[in-house]
Amino acid sequence: MLIIGIAGGTGCGKTTVVNQILTQLPEGEVGIISQDSYYKDTSHLSYDERIKINFDHPRSIDFDLLEQHLKDLKAGESIEQPVYSFVKHNRTGDTIKTKPRKVMIVEGILILTHPELREMFDIKIFVHADSDERLIRRLKRDITERGRDIDEVLARYQNTLKPMHQQFIQPMMEYADIIIPNNKYNTVAVDIVKTIINEKLQ
Repeated sequence: MLIIGIAGGTGCGKTTVVNQILTQLPEGEVGIISQDSYYKDTSHLSYDERIKINFDHPRSIDFDLLEQHLKDLKAGESIEQPVYSFVKHNRTGDTIKTKPRKVMIVEGILILTHPELREMFDIKIFVHADSDERLIRRLKRDITERGRDIDEVLARYQNTLKPMHQQFIQPMMEYADIIIPNNKYNTVAVDIVKTIINEKLQ
């Protein structure tokens, strides 16, 4: 099993890169695990307490479960991936059955911050985008998909997202095997990743 980690700041375009990689690969050969599914269970807290959590800090992620799930997949076992609600700021209690694939892509802003997880990735990719571009994308997504208002998104960006990016995410570029600038010129880097995956699949 080839395990690929794709990291980068919020709104950098990780999903776009993942989709670009998937378009030319055989269906059913590649599985995806999202770090967003592995926010820690916060059922013991009230909603008002949950909204105060810094979800952009590595301690908000259940890395132990994510690591165990990757080990299970590598051993040929299926896993039950948690389902997370950004509206309730908690796991829903549902799970998604995820089967082992020849290639597993793990994507998320903080996945390269955890040394044990980093060790499990055969290829580490960092998607890099300008901070203004990332903020614009984050605004659009949080307002349309997550029901947040503009003041809430901007306050969160200023108070947690930006400092967490500078402290934890940006420094992780040094661990990346491939850095993809997320603009219209990124096709070469994406093609290299596709080539590596195709070689593994053959």
